Amino acid sequence: MSADAFPMSLHAGDALLIVDLQSDFLPGGSLAVPRGDEIIPVLNGYLAAFQQAGLPVLATRDWHPSDHCSFRPQGGPWPPHCVAGSAGAQFASGLKLPVDVIVISKATDPQRDAYSGFEGTELDHLLREAGVSRLFIGGLATDYCVLHTVRDALKLGYQTLLLQDAVRAVDARPGDGERAIVDMLKQGARAVTLNHIRMPSP
Repeated sequence: MSADAFPMSLHAGDALLIVDLQSDFLPGGSLAVPRGDEIIPVLNGYLAAFQQAGLPVLATRDWHPSDHCSFRPQGGPWPPHCVAGSAGAQFASGLKLPVDVIVISKATDPQRDAYSGFEGTELDHLLREAGVSRLFIGGLATDYCVLHTVRDALKLGYQTLLLQDAVRAVDARPGDGERAIVDMLKQGARAVTLNHIRMPSP
């Protein structure tokens, strides 16, 4: 635990980044993350806090062409998922995103995969334009897109907080999710949960 006292207050310079909370990654989807739906109510708690504080909310999404290189028919490791414009690519129906959410579409090039929300997108530019220095990151999946997004956020110099109660792992190999969390913390991210956040006064 860092020297900062809990609970922590949200302030100017903070932003919430929700990674790939899309239907295809939820139970029943084509690339379902086990228990991925459990984080929706938790993320809604973070969303409420950030909206009350008037702080930016961003959401990444896989937005693949139908012949994306990561798909098994093209020789990739994954079943087709999150094809641009499809029902499976939509954000989780229970996720209470604000009307002014900034949506970042990634992995849109058929020949290039992108696990990180920063790879091939305007995410870094948009955050800097908004004066963001501290980034709260949760979503799916811990051991893939969350891991790579957190790594890039740290490399780019953002104070990075992992929403440990709002991530779930694929765990293609048992323990991948836990190893990813250890990796993110070792690289400088800090783990927080919703009960660490002081809710803004109404």
